[in-house]
Amino acid sequence: MLFTATTHAGERYGKQKVVYHINYDNPKKQTGALRNIQNHINAVGAENLDLKVVLHGHGLSLLLEPDALAKLKKFKQANANDTMTAKIDNLKSQGIDFNVCANTVRGRKVNVDTDLYNVDKNDIVPSGVAEVARLQQMGYSYVKP
Repeated sequence: MLFTATTHAGERYGKQKVVYHINYDNPKKQTGALRNIQNHINAVGAENLDLKVVLHGHGLSLLLEPDALAKLKKFKQANANDTMTAKIDNLKSQGIDFNVCANTVRGRKVNVDTDLYNVDKNDIVPSGVAEVARLQQMGYSYVKP
């Protein structure tokens, strides 16, 4: 029955391109956003979804290692704990991209290699806000959970 419901949902929603915008540091809201993304995948099917998460400003706290918080005074939260990173890894394994704003990295003196969880140089975009706008121009639907 679950297979039928999933198949039917995929037919209902078709292929989607979506950008999720995260620029807040509240861990409950961030957990909720990750849950929304998983629910989105479950409804549409990973094979029908091109979903990108764009993080800037306080949103980088989602990927900020707790050990880095003491030296990065412009952050109030470092939410990349074991529970959060397991959710991130699960989403990445389903093809979800997490894009990080270079302006925030530079302005807050974040070391991508040591301060952020599982961020590759290819995940860095010049500007988080400009990336959201660019993706919308490319036909991505905007979601701010």
